[in-house]
Amino acid sequence: MNVARLLGKLKGRSLAEFRERAGQKLSAELEAHGLASTVRLPADLELANELSLPDSGQRDISTRVHEHFSVRQAPAFLANIGAAAVEMRLPRWSNETRKLVEHANRIVAGQFDLLGYTALSFGSPVDWHLDPTTGRRAPRAHWSRIPYLDASIIGDHKVIWEINRHQQFFVLGRAYLVTGDARFAECFAEQLSSWMDENPPKQGVNWASSLEIAYRSIAWLWAFEFFRGAAAFTPEIHARALKHLLLNGRHLERYLSTYFSPNTHLTGEALGLLSIGTLLPEFHRASAWRELGWGILERHIPLQVLDDGVYFEQATYYHRYTVDIYLHAVLLRRSAGAAVSARTVKRLDSAVGYLADLTRPDGSIPVIGDDDGGRLVLLESRNLMDVRAALGTASVTLARDEYAAVAGGATEELLWLLGPAAAHAVDINARSAPPAHLSTLFPAGGYAVMRDGWGAGANHAVIDCGPLGAMNCGHAHADALSIEISVAGCAMIVDPGTYTYTVSPEERDHFRHSASHNTVTVDGQSSSVPSGPFSWAHRADAKVERWSTGAHADVLVASQSGFMRLADPVQHRRTVLFVRSAYWVIVDTLVGAGEHTSTAHFHTAIGSDITPLSPTSALISTPCATGTARLLFSVAGDVDALVWGHDWVSPAYGVRTKAPHGQVTARGAGRRDIITVLVPVTADDTVSVREQATSSGRAVLVDRLGVQDFILLSTGGGVVVGNVTSTADVAVVRRTGEGAAELIALAGEPAEVTGMDTLFTDSPRS
Repeated sequence: MNVARLLGKLKGRSLAEFRERAGQKLSAELEAHGLASTVRLPADLELANELSLPDSGQRDISTRVHEHFSVRQAPAFLANIGAAAVEMRLPRWSNETRKLVEHANRIVAGQFDLLGYTALSFGSPVDWHLDPTTGRRAPRAHWSRIPYLDASIIGDHKVIWEINRHQQFFVLGRAYLVTGDARFAECFAEQLSSWMDENPPKQGVNWASSLEIAYRSIAWLWAFEFFRGAAAFTPEIHARALKHLLLNGRHLERYLSTYFSPNTHLTGEALGLLSIGTLLPEFHRASAWRELGWGILERHIPLQVLDDGVYFEQATYYHRYTVDIYLHAVLLRRSAGAAVSARTVKRLDSAVGYLADLTRPDGSIPVIGDDDGGRLVLLESRNLMDVRAALGTASVTLARDEYAAVAGGATEELLWLLGPAAAHAVDINARSAPPAHLSTLFPAGGYAVMRDGWGAGANHAVIDCGPLGAMNCGHAHADALSIEISVAGCAMIVDPGTYTYTVSPEERDHFRHSASHNTVTVDGQSSSVPSGPFSWAHRADAKVERWSTGAHADVLVASQSGFMRLADPVQHRRTVLFVRSAYWVIVDTLVGAGEHTSTAHFHTAIGSDITPLSPTSALISTPCATGTARLLFSVAGDVDALVWGHDWVSPAYGVRTKAPHGQVTARGAGRRDIITVLVPVTADDTVSVREQATSSGRAVLVDRLGVQDFILLSTGGGVVVGNVTSTADVAVVRRTGEGAAELIALAGEPAEVTGMDTLFTDSPRS
């Protein structure tokens, strides 16, 4: 980047930002020209001078380092991993142990499961600069000269960086402690030595991101503990690795993402500094790194976690990342006997609370925004979107038993993080009462969660009704007013995911388009328009207009601005009604002066099957761990067509497969209403959905065995059906058997319904 371009980017920035960016740029240029001491590995004497070690009379620094770190008792590690290894040999953990050893054996054989990929090969020895998915190899140059976002040169930098995070060391280390098999320690030592040979200081793509250096440092620190005493972890390897960690600490301190990416990049880098400074207090700079890292984390938690607990970038996977980062930071801080402010604990608790509300009955969370497939630590084999380990860890760290109830018990990650006693406590506390609330709105983040219980068979939905994102909205998707639904504990209406960041701009934009979310497009247009892999030319924000939650039902009314940019602007409003343990009604109202084609999209989970029942209805069947879930899908209103096809769904970064995709289309001018009714059913249920003629507003009858519900939907002037008048925006009138009609849901002001019993006079059963 030339000086003029740099100054252009700095226009309007603060003096502090200018100083930091300019300082980083100058440092990088000095390194690139070989004029900085950090471009070489420290000599033995320099390492000795940077460490405070007891005088053992040993002149060989490698031996001194190895002996000291092999026997030291302080600082305390996060948990007693030796005790965790003993626990893993018990029958309670036999399945986890089997998977662990199988995984470690694959790594020894040179097969790596990374992101969404399985059995990737990077050659033997490992080529640390290769992307095996494209066959491209990153060039060897100073890190500041590496165009890592250019897939034509690098390939997929995510894949390269993932192998270089060395999360495989977590697998090898756990397997070594549990089995005592020396092959796992030898594989670790071979890979660590190979990496140091092939990645000299500041050279190559693996120095190009401070976050990657931080995560790699954390993996090494865990590996030091896993392989303490292993013959393969020789004094020479140990001392050489410490030299790299010394450079890592200096690099992180100099090249923090304070202004470049003040999100999980910055907090992850801060955690790296905190980890090095806490677990390697022998370094003279340790206390400075420790306090710098913790200071960043404390300052940024109220910036990155909103008042209601939602992560500010509006991406659920990065929310989970943030929770993990802060849980680990608190554990590190407490392990060193240092204080954690009540403000930080409170904000972390709010973030965990939101994570608990997001959690589906199967322990996973919906994908909203980007999911990059990475993890902070790899301490168990679980679905990438499974957050039960984080919830269980939080239940102990924050003393909140209800999080253990949502987690459903201890997981392997928790065992390694907190030890056997904590794992036993979480198993017991899993029988505690879950959170007292059911459905809830997060007004600052802009998400509504609708659920009818916390058990394994609960129904659950999340609606995105907030801003596109924060800063440049780099991890956002055009998902305004999108909904995700789980039925009887099974995810059925899902977000198709991310698939890629940079390898294919076309696929990147496909997965971010509104058509790839459970929301509406107008004339094929997306609500937000991308401009490059991590920015947007047009941003659509959503807002909540009405939210109510009662004893029987929830009602959300929200709108988004995305189609107001069209030459003939179109307003999109979505109303979602959830009658608990019964059904959802989604009303998409599109208003524009001219003629438009509006389409509501619904993406089903991988493996789903569609059985058409009529031109306006179908049965969705989805297999999952608890069996097969079924959902009656029926449409009404100004609908011209219901068409089922297939579209891509990416369950993890880098992989995709086709799954059924429903498109509900309404064409015309003026106001158009698309009404979608989703009724969970069993194989034996008899259910019908039909629209009732009205003289004002709309009415839909959901007729289930023994229960009839009329849903009355205002179109601006109330609802009139025969002798029945409703002034509410949404009302649900129920009759069970031959009893009197009962009003079970009412939303809007003014709101009343008269003549309810006459609704059922001419409504014969189907």
